[in-house]
Amino acid sequence: MFNNLIRNISPVVKNLLLINVVFYIAQWSIPSFTQNLELYPITSEQFRPWQLATHFFMHSPYSIGHIFFNMFALFIFGTQLEKIWGPQKFLIYYISCALGASVLHLSVTYFRIQNIEIGLSAEDLGLFKESAYEAFQKGMNFKDPILAQLNILHNSPMLGASGAVFGLLAAFGYLFPNTELMLLFPPIPIKAKYFVIGYAALELYLGISNNPSDNVAHFAHLGGALVGIIIVLYWGKNRTSFF
Repeated sequence: MFNNLIRNISPVVKNLLLINVVFYIAQWSIPSFTQNLELYPITSEQFRPWQLATHFFMHSPYSIGHIFFNMFALFIFGTQLEKIWGPQKFLIYYISCALGASVLHLSVTYFRIQNIEIGLSAEDLGLFKESAYEAFQKGMNFKDPILAQLNILHNSPMLGASGAVFGLLAAFGYLFPNTELMLLFPPIPIKAKYFVIGYAALELYLGISNNPSDNVAHFAHLGGALVGIIIVLYWGKNRTSFF
């Protein structure tokens, strides 16, 4: 049964699964592996342009569920989409969704940082920037809740394939709207179109709520879905065009 399951995985999905697993193992076995591979805000001293292309192969080493559910969704939805589009077109779609997720996440983070900094004096802002990254690395935070939030926004990296996976969900929901999916919690069937719409609405609500204790990049998920829908609609109207 396991061998049949492996044989049914499409080639690009299989390689993506392998790369993500290899990166995950490296995160555990090589202490410095994550350095400069996660995606930092563009205002951070740690931001590097190549992080846009590496962060979606990284997953939190402290949560097996993070990589498991992303890879499970990649296998379930990605295999079906790759069989429809072909390997090259699917890979372009997957990477485009991942990049779209990162761009929206970086944009929202930048807006939130600017919105806080505009209310600070030049002196306070200068003192903050001198000590923020060092304090963050040492696990310290500012007593002032505004500076504490600013410190987290400046220095918290994003990682994971969730944005790209959300793009796969959006495409699947659009192409197979009436296919029933079985939820895990609660274990009830739901049509793909309602699942995607409901999930996106929840992500939008949580993203706008901006709960300080919530470390999920909700706007990255929405960015992946948004780019995915735009691409699928474009391909639908230009069937003879590759991209």
